[in-house]
Amino acid sequence: MNSADGRQFPAALAAVTAAVLGGAGDRIDFEPYPGFLSAEDTAFWFRAWTGNEETDGREFRVFGQDGSGGFAAFWLVRAGRPLDEQPVVHLGSEGGTAVVARDPAAFLWLLAGGCGPTEAAEPRQCRTARTWPELLSVAEELAAGRRQSPAEVIEEAAAEFPGFDDTIQELCR
Repeated sequence: MNSADGRQFPAALAAVTAAVLGGAGDRIDFEPYPGFLSAEDTAFWFRAWTGNEETDGREFRVFGQDGSGGFAAFWLVRAGRPLDEQPVVHLGSEGGTAVVARDPAAFLWLLAGGCGPTEAAEPRQCRTARTWPELLSVAEELAAGRRQSPAEVIEEAAAEFPGFDDTIQELCR
């Protein structure tokens, strides 16, 4: 899946997008885009969201949203590493933030477990998650040996990136 500026979705995210856009997306509050939000659109949104005209959100690659307008994105925090090694974050419409998965493979297991980025930002919502059979086989194929429950995905991401919210708050005005 190409974005407007030539970047491609990692295989795990492309598979998620194909499954959800193919009609399997009625289990969670997540609407993937067919490509990344453009750099211009990301900058416009990020400046409005943070109230900071001096930032442009270049450290994020937005690939989907929830029903309230919050975004799912890669956070390019691992310098020089490809997208398939970057964490997935939720940037909520009301200002809430969370690192929801260490990488796209973990994100695939999060979704396969029936928990989307919005729900993962409020982990107690994932307690009632329903397995997503259409993505289980994809997760088993693309992230073999990485199987985790949604709770494990969320816990691992939060432990690795405990300062994410502080990083975002520093950008807000």
